[in-house]
Amino acid sequence: MSTVIIFRNELLPISETFIEAQVQSLKSFQPRYVGLVPASRSLPLPANTIFLCGRRSRFSRLLAAAYKSVAYPRRAYSQVRKVGASLLHAHFALDGATVLPLVSHLGIPLLVTLHGYDVTTSDATFRKTIGGRLYLARRKQLWNKASLFLCVSQFIRNKAVEAGFPEPKLLVHYIGIDRRLFDYVPSQTDRKSVLFVARLVEKKGCSYLLEAMAGVQKRHPDAELIVVGSGPQSSSLAEQAKKLSLRCRFLGAQPQSTIHRLLQSARVFCVPSVTASTGDSEGLGMVFAEAQAMGVPVVSFQHGGIPEVVRHGETGLLAPERDTATLAQHIERLITDDQLWEQYSRAGVAWVQRQFDLEEQTRKLEEIYKMVSERSGRSH
Repeated sequence: MSTVIIFRNELLPISETFIEAQVQSLKSFQPRYVGLVPASRSLPLPANTIFLCGRRSRFSRLLAAAYKSVAYPRRAYSQVRKVGASLLHAHFALDGATVLPLVSHLGIPLLVTLHGYDVTTSDATFRKTIGGRLYLARRKQLWNKASLFLCVSQFIRNKAVEAGFPEPKLLVHYIGIDRRLFDYVPSQTDRKSVLFVARLVEKKGCSYLLEAMAGVQKRHPDAELIVVGSGPQSSSLAEQAKKLSLRCRFLGAQPQSTIHRLLQSARVFCVPSVTASTGDSEGLGMVFAEAQAMGVPVVSFQHGGIPEVVRHGETGLLAPERDTATLAQHIERLITDDQLWEQYSRAGVAWVQRQFDLEEQTRKLEEIYKMVSERSGRSH
């Protein structure tokens, strides 16, 4: 069985369960995680995970910063070479730029998944960080060195073309979800709960949802908003909700089991993502697929890759970006119209089954792995 290295600078943030699910569903390739350091809040990782800069320590963080700046081969490379991988799959363009020296050292092909911020964020924003400056310095080298760039949506592919990525190397590949975890139980909820699950950052648009819910709750006082997530906007959003006198619960970051339970009782799922001031945009949003797989209709904005995962007028309703009045109207329709809710609920389950099934999408990914490996003569 061929081995594929899965690379992230920091392995593996708890928000990146979509990467974990994809890796765990591989059948014809043996995955091996390699990164610089563990993420500060990490998902469980296999014992054989390789950290080029060591595990949790201040020294490891300093070493990781030096690696990004200097990027010279180090002793850890020999450990990676022993893995005998046939290719390396990096997630995010910045990570692809970081790992270029290792790829050259190993002499294996590089495949990079573009998720969103890595092709939509402005160069001015990238220049503010070491990793961003390294990425800008190596971007053209990355374009030349990578065998293929997987785009999580057509929107991201279009943005990558605009950013200068080589168009022949860009391929749209949707990451699937495990429908066994996000199972559909056919039962209509009587509650009027609206669920938000995302990081509390500008791009996720929670402030627009709070504003929309103020209008909804004027007409439906029993409607409730549940916000799951943490981030730099936590305090300001809580203050906004207080000023609007919203019926709202902020639950902070929660494990997948809790999110699953909340989805089971939610009437509407709403993360109204917007283009951030940095340019950062929603590449696709797997959480929308997760909600629909469980029969929860989605309301959001017509933004980024969201229209590729939420079918407006079939599985959910999309308002013009930043149009909170229309957002409120869409939420209100789905909490009051039982027939429409049932129609969208069933359509959403069927749509995710067709387009975002994890096993099928991972099968397609492994076909891509084989193609890239065979082209380089590295297949086993």
